[in-house]
Amino acid sequence: MEVGLIIIFWYGILHAMGPDHLTVIADFSIGKDFKRTALITLMFALGHGVTLFVFALLLQQFPAVEVLTPYGDMISASVIIAMGFYLLYSVLSNRIFLTQHVHNAQTHTHISFSKHHQHKLAGAVPVLSLGVLMGIGGVRGMLITLGLVGQQAVSFEMIIVFALGVTVVFLFFGLFILFLNRSFLNSMTNVKRVLSLLGITSIAVGGHMLWL
Repeated sequence: MEVGLIIIFWYGILHAMGPDHLTVIADFSIGKDFKRTALITLMFALGHGVTLFVFALLLQQFPAVEVLTPYGDMISASVIIAMGFYLLYSVLSNRIFLTQHVHNAQTHTHISFSKHHQHKLAGAVPVLSLGVLMGIGGVRGMLITLGLVGQQAVSFEMIIVFALGVTVVFLFFGLFILFLNRSFLNSMTNVKRVLSLLGITSIAVGGHMLWL
């Protein structure tokens, strides 16, 4: 069983490296500080893991539930595309606000799409919902992997190990986005370039998901 859990852990890592997952993290983490980036990545992993567990159990008891899984991919792909268009719209309409302040002798840059202060949960709640939706679509691949491991029923232990693999990737990618925020997003020109690239990437990734 230990070998099986290791396989599931690595599957979680490979699963999290999908461009759709990383695009979601990037869309919601860009321009955020460390706390918000960490919160967003953890919320997405939580929504993903819990949904996979629940739907895996449902599929074992009620196989007909599988007809719902493609809708999770369709909805999440549509949201990713919408995020891409929103980022491009924000760049073209100059709706991006860049503010800087000095704290502990260090200059901090904050990026927002509104003049008003955004609550810490402003990005965490939507990304949790996306984690849930994308978990519905990803449950089929996870069940295939579990079947290859040993034809065993899905256990909470398996889901925890899978979620850990997913979380590892999300956290490291979140740290990369944080590095990008601190190192390159220090001028409006750079911000517009990065957000434009991210917007185009989001539309392409979401469109590819709908095409498949």
